[in-house]
Amino acid sequence: NVTESAVRLRHRPTGLIVVATESRSQIENRETAFERLAARLAALQAKPKPRRPTKPTRASRERRLAAKKARSERRRGRGGRWDREDG
Repeated sequence: NVTESAVRLRHRPTGLIVVATESRSQIENRETAFERLAARLAALQAKPKPRRPTKPTRASRERRLAAKKARSERRRGRGGRWDREDG
């Protein structure tokens, strides 16, 4: 005894299809499907916020370069046995 209560809605102008199969009640599934369809249509209407290009400040650039220099000095200072002249 299986209940066939799934609902599939299609928005004809956009061709968008949503499906709801969670509940055993077809009425509840229909409501869920309508909510999903409304949410998907709202998401399609949403306009993305324009991105404003930004540049790093001079101070942050200098800090980054100082950190890179310190890191490279640390690495250079490690030196394995191949860096020694005696052997």
